[in-house]
Amino acid sequence: MRVKEVAERLGVTADTVRFYTRIRLLNPNTNPHNQYKEYSHADVERLKFVVAARSLGFTVEDISTIIAKAEDHQSPCPTVRQIIEKRLEETERQFQDLIALRARMSAAIAQWEDTPDRVPNGHMICHMIESFAGGFSDDTEK
Repeated sequence: MRVKEVAERLGVTADTVRFYTRIRLLNPNTNPHNQYKEYSHADVERLKFVVAARSLGFTVEDISTIIAKAEDHQSPCPTVRQIIEKRLEETERQFQDLIALRARMSAAIAQWEDTPDRVPNGHMICHMIESFAGGFSDDTEK
């Protein structure tokens, strides 16, 4: 099977297939007559695994570690559990950060609703944004 066929079969782009081939998560054979990459059923199954793992938030490095364990005839399941717990903690932190950002944005919209426009001067670029700078230290004078 060629790149395009693999991509169509799994609903990904040909560039996705090429990327995972380039970083060696996929190892297709090369046809000696035309130098095209030829993907086997095993390559398709491997890519299916990679796509599923990525959809769960596993990084390429995580996936490489999991595959290496499996290829070494070790159960990757303990590693998978450990990684997904770590990814969930990271996702929760990012989620909380986004909630805080949304609150700041909502506050800015409410505050700026009736704020008149001003032309920048030598000390200010946009007074509305700079009104939120009160919590930041000024390291430029150090």
